[in-house]
Amino acid sequence: MILLRLVYEFAKTGLFSVGGGLATLPFLYEMSDKTGWFSHADIADMIAVSESTPGAIGINMSTYAGFRTAGIPGGIIASFGLALPSIVITLIIAKFLNKFRDSRLVEGAFYGLRPASIAMITAAGINVAKVALVNIPAFQASGSLMDLFTWKAIALGALIFIGQRKLKWSPVIFIVLSAVVGIAFQF
Repeated sequence: MILLRLVYEFAKTGLFSVGGGLATLPFLYEMSDKTGWFSHADIADMIAVSESTPGAIGINMSTYAGFRTAGIPGGIIASFGLALPSIVITLIIAKFLNKFRDSRLVEGAFYGLRPASIAMITAAGINVAKVALVNIPAFQASGSLMDLFTWKAIALGALIFIGQRKLKWSPVIFIVLSAVVGIAFQF
């Protein structure tokens, strides 16, 4: 039964997450809250793993989430569920593409989807920043503003941002460096 639920949840995510892999994040947060299959902190781990491994981010995240939920079959089923709507829609569009290629309605729909996908990705980025950079339980326990933020993570993020802008190295180098620093300093 859980495998059918995985297909349903990830097919729904694949159908409505317009804008790429990071656009799946709001759906993953909702899935986390609704099913309890994984936590918001687990989603931050999914992002880290998905960004640092080859392949599409959305598929990598669905595989990771499905595996955490139901092992290898769950990883396969979740990935299939996420990809299924895209495959079906692509086949349908390919069949009718010539007829609708110059349609103002289709052009308008895509124009409207752009800001929606930006908003979804921005909301997901804010959620990731909250998980990675803010420690509300520590702040509530101490009442000290210094405990509200995860200062080592903020410093690492700032250094990576500056380094990427100044050095223009491959993102892979920064991912590896971040992993090494995280292990060394036990973020």
